[in-house]
Amino acid sequence: MRVLRFILQKEFRQIFRNKSILVMMFAMPVIQLVVLPLAMDFDVKHINLSVIDHDHSSISQQLIHKIYASGYFIPISVDMKYEEAIHRIEQEETDVILEIPLNFERNLIREGTQQVGLYADAINGTKAGIGTAYLNRIIADFNAELERANGKKQIGIVEILQRNWYNPLEAYKFNVVPAVLVLLLTLIGGFMTALNIVREKEIGTIEQINVSPIKKWQFILGKMIPFWIIGLLIFTVGLFVCFFVYGIPLQGSLGLLYLFAAIYLIAVLGFGLLISTYSDNQVQAMFIAFFFMMIFMLMSGFFTSTDSMPPWARILSNLTPVTHFVKVVRMIILKASALRDVQLELLYLVAFAIVLNIWAIWNYRKTS
Repeated sequence: MRVLRFILQKEFRQIFRNKSILVMMFAMPVIQLVVLPLAMDFDVKHINLSVIDHDHSSISQQLIHKIYASGYFIPISVDMKYEEAIHRIEQEETDVILEIPLNFERNLIREGTQQVGLYADAINGTKAGIGTAYLNRIIADFNAELERANGKKQIGIVEILQRNWYNPLEAYKFNVVPAVLVLLLTLIGGFMTALNIVREKEIGTIEQINVSPIKKWQFILGKMIPFWIIGLLIFTVGLFVCFFVYGIPLQGSLGLLYLFAAIYLIAVLGFGLLISTYSDNQVQAMFIAFFFMMIFMLMSGFFTSTDSMPPWARILSNLTPVTHFVKVVRMIILKASALRDVQLELLYLVAFAIVLNIWAIWNYRKTS
């Protein structure tokens, strides 16, 4: 333990001597955690809508006003011709077109039904799908208003009572902010430790360490523990941002959250040290770390739900520790999940931590 204590003293002195590293590890995650969720608003609100009104009747005007009053659509134009509206889609001025046919009001009154045309720019599939879904919902509500206004009675009505659990207002920040915290913790832990041993190689001190009586596990632990402590401090600052800046209440156990964070950091730091043992210089280590971090980000379920991935992608996603920690943080913060609910993820993270660190120790011994 005396040797390990000397190694830790050396590492902490190196970290605090380099002011730029301290700024990167503390200031950058806080700024990114505050700014990124504000920019990553997944709610689709500003949908550009063009209307082709061939009827110009009172009912068609009521429908148009109801659509614009919803707040989801931005009025772009009321075109007389179909070709003019399509040209606006080609010029990316319009996302969705609503076409109201001639004799719209007369057919509604006489026949009780009338079709309208919806055309969407499907290049942005999310915006097109959500935009047309909004329109369908508004038109269905408009139909119900017409029936009530005309005094038509129905034999029976099936009512749907919808309730959104754990995020009743469907606020995007409840889903995004915990995941951003995990990704920032991953980036800081992975990149910092990936450059650690490589820096010793570049400045030439690795040869002195190799000929010293320091054991391999002592060397790896000495490299890991300082960043593990700093990682927990960064995680604490990130939680303060989640709770007090974004107002996301903690529903579950804070101790359980820190247990997972501690184990997850061991896994991520071990992965960074493993990259460092394989790299010959810091540039090479950064490229390797960036390659894997991109995979972790895309496969973690942050941008795309893992349930909607193909089977091979779900297998690959389960082989990344980020996926399990993102799931755990969301479950503990939002759903108040207990240990029995996330025990499988705990086993995954423990396995990752053991395998990655043993691999790093073994590979450093092999290449030293």
